[in-house]
Amino acid sequence: MSKRIGLEASHAAAEAARMADVDVIAAYPITPQTHIPERLAEMVADGELNAAYMPVESEHSAMSACLGAAAVGARTFTATGGPGLEYMHNVLYVASSMRLPVIMTVANRALSAPLSIWGDHSDAMGSRDTGWIQVFCQNSQEAFDMTLWAFRVGEAPGVLFPVMVHLDGFHLTHVTEPVILPEQEEVDRFLPRFHYPFVLDPDKPTTHGAFGPPDIYSETKMAQEMALRKSKTVIIQGFEEFGDIFGRYYHPVEPYRTEEAKTLLLTMGSFSETAKIAIDIKQNKRESVGLINLRLWRPFPLEELRQAVKNAEILIVFDRCISFGGPGGPVSSEIRSALYNHKERPRVVSFIGGLGGRDMSVEDFEYVIDRGREVAEKGSQELFETVGIRGEVTDIRE
Repeated sequence: MSKRIGLEASHAAAEAARMADVDVIAAYPITPQTHIPERLAEMVADGELNAAYMPVESEHSAMSACLGAAAVGARTFTATGGPGLEYMHNVLYVASSMRLPVIMTVANRALSAPLSIWGDHSDAMGSRDTGWIQVFCQNSQEAFDMTLWAFRVGEAPGVLFPVMVHLDGFHLTHVTEPVILPEQEEVDRFLPRFHYPFVLDPDKPTTHGAFGPPDIYSETKMAQEMALRKSKTVIIQGFEEFGDIFGRYYHPVEPYRTEEAKTLLLTMGSFSETAKIAIDIKQNKRESVGLINLRLWRPFPLEELRQAVKNAEILIVFDRCISFGGPGGPVSSEIRSALYNHKERPRVVSFIGGLGGRDMSVEDFEYVIDRGREVAEKGSQELFETVGIRGEVTDIRE
């Protein structure tokens, strides 16, 4: 019988890795991810988990070790965040192009300078195009659920891609919430043992990830792109199978009170739950607003997004990252691109806030909705709007 206990999202992710019965963990501690490998190291030391734990000297080494482990058929897990994710950036491409299903929790953290240990989505957006399947979590329960789901999808024979599960640093990683933990037999029913079909064998040596001249590189990359897009079928199937067993159903794009709403707010991660309260307040005032939580970031859920916004007039996109010198936040730019040739597309307004761990209150999201509608109706000279910025901002070198 399942049990309900209090867990921070970091420990929830670690519990999921334990119940998935991982074979190899290679990780380097970095704030705000440290509690994940710390808890897993305790599990291994105490005999709760029969796995090889590799305390490597850097995040680059962590991902490199994961590549080797996955290539010989081991169920492999790691975790990182912020500068650690950027340090392993080079190796992220190798994992996806070699089709090694490493599962990784990313405790999202802002990037320097100035130095920040707190959370935003700068690291996630910097790793957007590395070829990994990527999802965002709203709470600790989802941190557990999405980690289990990641093993199920990434290791599927028709997928074989690494998966990033994003958790907002501190807003989730260090916050204790109720989490329902299933029985091990339920997990075993959902997650079969991993059988990698291309295991390295000394008796049958092969070359992997070797030098690729121009006459094969383009075709190789297009084959990878086609495979990642094709994985969406298994991704959705994985959501459905998870719901059938555990009773919690997830979707690539998740609407909240969007019926007949003419204005929609789109968010990702833990701030979606705060934004939902703002939507409730607005609807209690008879305002026509709703919310969309974008869960699946890669492969991008193009058709699901278009379906979700088809009846809206205004779409306000909230980013927790600046695309320096760009036309808006990175999520906003992708949304605009996705809707460009969509004949029923709403007007898109870009907002940026919550940088470097700064909180977003319910009142802040009410402001975003009100100001977003005003910008959509009257226009603005700015490429994007901000929320929570104090005083006048000038060039720091002036």
